[in-house]
Amino acid sequence: MSHADTALPVSLDRDAPTPLAVQLADALRQAAASGHLRGGDRLPSTRALAERLGVSRTVTSAAYEQLHAEGWIAGKHGSGTYVTTPPSHTVADRPSGAPVPAPEAESSSLLDLSPGTPWADGLDRAAWRRAWRAAADPAPLIRAHRAGLPEYRTAVTEHLLRHRGLAAGAVLATGGTTAAVVELAVAVLKRGDLVAVEEPGYQRAVQAFRLAGLSVVGVPVDSEGLRPDAVPIGARAVFCSPAHQYPMGSRMSAARRVELVERARAGGMLVIEDDYDGELRFDVAPLPLLAALAPDVVAHLGTTSKILTPTLGAGWMVAPAEVAEAVLDYRELTGTRPSPAGQRVVVELARHGDLGRHLRKLRRELADRRSLLANALSSADIPVQGDDAGAHLVVPFASAAEESSRLADAERRGIRFDGLSRHFAGTPTAYGAAIGYAGCTREALITALPTLVSLLR
Repeated sequence: MSHADTALPVSLDRDAPTPLAVQLADALRQAAASGHLRGGDRLPSTRALAERLGVSRTVTSAAYEQLHAEGWIAGKHGSGTYVTTPPSHTVADRPSGAPVPAPEAESSSLLDLSPGTPWADGLDRAAWRRAWRAAADPAPLIRAHRAGLPEYRTAVTEHLLRHRGLAAGAVLATGGTTAAVVELAVAVLKRGDLVAVEEPGYQRAVQAFRLAGLSVVGVPVDSEGLRPDAVPIGARAVFCSPAHQYPMGSRMSAARRVELVERARAGGMLVIEDDYDGELRFDVAPLPLLAALAPDVVAHLGTTSKILTPTLGAGWMVAPAEVAEAVLDYRELTGTRPSPAGQRVVVELARHGDLGRHLRKLRRELADRRSLLANALSSADIPVQGDDAGAHLVVPFASAAEESSRLADAERRGIRFDGLSRHFAGTPTAYGAAIGYAGCTREALITALPTLVSLLR
C-alpha cells in the first residue's frame, strides 16, 4: 500500500467539449481500472490536485465526488482519499475501455444482491440476545392462542399506528406473508374463484393461490403500480404490493388506491394488501394504506422478515371481521397457528424500544446505500427505476436475451442479482435486473459498484 500521494497520469484538454471534471474522473477511473492505481493508493487532496493541474478546486471536487459515488475511491478521516479498487480486478495490459475481468466465482462466494434479504447485520446483538432471554422466561404454553399472543397483537397495533399510520382494529398474528396468503386462499376463498395478481409479482403468492385450486389472472403494473382498470370483472380477490411493488419497485398512486378500493366495494372483491417494504421510503411523502382507506374490503399483511429476519416467522394480518373469523375457524379445524416464540421476541424488542431504534437505524443505512447505488448507476447513464422506497431498485433491459446474458456475466464476475422475467405468472413482457442492497455489508456493496457499473453500462 502506498503511503505517499500517487503520481497521476492525467492530461486535461481545455479545448475539448467534455467538461474538465468529467475528463478528470475518466482519467482516474481508467488509471484504477488499468492497474496504474491500486487499492490503497492515496490520492492528492482536491486542493493539491487543482494546483498541480492548474484548474479550480470545483473541478477536482466534482471529479472526486463522482468517483466516490461510483465506489472507486473512499475517504478516511484524517488521512486523505484512497483508491478502493481491489488489485485482483485489474490487469495492467488490458486494452483501454475493455471490461474489468474477475476470476470465476463459486456459487458460495457470490455477492448476492438479490432483493428480499434483510439487513440482519444491523441488529443490535445485545438487544437481540436480551430479547431471546426474556422470551424464554415465561412458562411453556399449554395451548397456543389462535389469534396470537395478546401482548404481540398489542405490540403490532402500536407499530402499525406509529410507523404505518394505521389505526388497526383487530390484529391476527401470522407466520409471515406467504403463510397468511395460504390461510386466505384456503379459508376465505373457494376453489375455482378468480384471483387477480400483479404481473410481474410475488410468485409464492401465485403458487399458494394455484395450489388452493384458485384461478389466477395477471394484471399489469406500471410506474403507478397495479392498474385497477385491468382487474377482471368477477374477480373474488386481488393481491397487490402498493408500498413498493415487487419486483418492479413502483408505488401505487393515491388515485389508483382509491380506484382499487372503490372497485372492490362495488364488486364484492377482497383486496389483499402485501405491505412489502412498507416501513422504508425515501424522499417521498407517505401514501395512505389500502387498509386505512377501506378496512371493510382490505386484508392487510405485514411481516418482520424484511425489518428483522425471516427466521422469526412473525407476521400479522388486519382484516374485516368475517375474514378474520374464517381464518380463526380454519386454524381451529386444522390445528395450525403461528409459533409464539418469534412473537415473544418481537414483543421484547418493542417493549424496550429496540425495535423502534432498529427501524430508524435501518432507514438511515438503507437510504445511504440507495443513494450510493442509484447515483453510481445514474452517473453512468444507466436507467434506474423503483428507488423511491424499499431495499431494491430495477435496471430495465430490452430483451430476454439481454437479461439472461447480463445475469450470467454477473455471476462469472462474482455478483448475483435477480431477473424480472421469472416473476411473471404468464409470458414475460418486461426484462431487467432487480438489485437489492440490504443483504450485504456496506463495504461489499461499495467494492462491487465499479463492477456493477461496467456490467450494466
